[in-house]
Amino acid sequence: MIKDFEHCYRAVKSRDARFDGWFFTAVSTTGIYCRPSCPAMTPKPGNASFYPTAAAAQRAGFRACKRCRPDAVPGSPEWDARADLAGRAMRLIADGVVDREGVAGLARRLAYTERHLHRMLVAEVGAGPIALARARRAHTARLLIETTDLPITEVAFAAGFSSVRQFNDTFREVFASAPRELRRSRQQTRRGSGRSAPGEISLRLPFRSPFDLNGLLRFLGDRAVEGVEALSGGAYRRTLRLPHGAGVAALSDGGDHVRCVLGLEDLRDLGSAVQRCRRLLDLDADPVAVDDLLGNDPLLGPLVRRSPGRRVPGSVDGAELAVRAVLGQQVSVVGARTLARHLVAGYGQPLREPLAAPEAGLTHLFPEPAAVAEAASSDLAVPAARREALRELAHALDRGDIVLDPGSDREEARRKLLALRGVGPWTASYIAMRALGNPDAFLPTDLGVRRAVGTLGQPNDPGSLEQLSERWRPWRSYAVQHLWSSLDGVVDERKTKREKEIA
Repeated sequence: MIKDFEHCYRAVKSRDARFDGWFFTAVSTTGIYCRPSCPAMTPKPGNASFYPTAAAAQRAGFRACKRCRPDAVPGSPEWDARADLAGRAMRLIADGVVDREGVAGLARRLAYTERHLHRMLVAEVGAGPIALARARRAHTARLLIETTDLPITEVAFAAGFSSVRQFNDTFREVFASAPRELRRSRQQTRRGSGRSAPGEISLRLPFRSPFDLNGLLRFLGDRAVEGVEALSGGAYRRTLRLPHGAGVAALSDGGDHVRCVLGLEDLRDLGSAVQRCRRLLDLDADPVAVDDLLGNDPLLGPLVRRSPGRRVPGSVDGAELAVRAVLGQQVSVVGARTLARHLVAGYGQPLREPLAAPEAGLTHLFPEPAAVAEAASSDLAVPAARREALRELAHALDRGDIVLDPGSDREEARRKLLALRGVGPWTASYIAMRALGNPDAFLPTDLGVRRAVGTLGQPNDPGSLEQLSERWRPWRSYAVQHLWSSLDGVVDERKTKREKEIA
């Protein structure tokens, strides 16, 4: 977030990488824009200006710096945290909604007119939805050029451009070079590590340090559903249901980045796949801000210092996460995995070759809501009340009555979830935390949270916990992760007797 000129200029002068992605520096004498940590000579104050997005800098006529690659930075944590119209719009644009549905589709999802949406985004981020989507397409195109051997024409359409001419013009304007020039020099300049195997795309996903990746991967691995997810050899793998087809992703520690290897049925899904992996790992978070608040808390401070940079695990599909949350009510983590495995085996969509990888444990996509509703109406081995809750949830998701995508109104989604029979505050808050990326969700009735706080010597009844958590705002979701991790990573997500989720 751009606070003021002096604040931004100090960050640029000190080459502070913590602000990469928060804003971009444009230099009038060179006509380029950079990330704050760019190693180039610091511009004079009179020649510098600051923009909240790369699209805003491009709209003002600046091109991307070839030295610091301002397009290859973590996203601004502001857009993940904000629940207002601007935050919702930015998350949907990052997921490729404008490319797939146009500005009209984006406006329809947000329930605003196109004119109002454009006016609001220009005021908030300095660029309208078309310019923001254009910047996203340019970044996707660069990834494809640097990491694949696709013909340039195929790159253009895979990145979402409507014509090769539009692609070439945009590329020259944004990067000050032709696509073929970049391809010729990619061996020296590319940031990705190339294709790992035929049909795979290997990328580097940037993040802000510190980052407890191993703790996050353990969390995901403990809950991995056979056929859909697997954790082995230090890599977390899972299948992806994407707008144009299926995909698989493998995520592992790359040192100063997350190594991401993607296999896609349709290359047009590259941008969406990358964005969903970033949301899953919470890569756009600002760990310094989170750790500054929680690390100074007398109760949580020792936990934060033990594992700085802990993230909140997200999801690649909000509907899947919601179904799994209800399916796992009142059972252990192991029991929830078993139920989900049976659901996937019976109703999941089998992966087609060459994406299917039985040896790696990836064979199916998680069932769509319509298939879950069918399962809940037939042979799903859960209590009748929970089966009814699943059926109602699945029907609501299938009809679009409840939407759990990056642009969802978090409060509205919570109200609609709570209106369903069998969905209580714990489930709604858990879905808000992981599916909707709410950084301030809290679970005062969660058995793991209560055990952790009790172990730390504090009253752990739900009322006391709710009051205690007020001092952890707006990062209560991160506080929950630290409390869970204090129990050696064993999270018991069973409901307490106090909260009767099943009617």
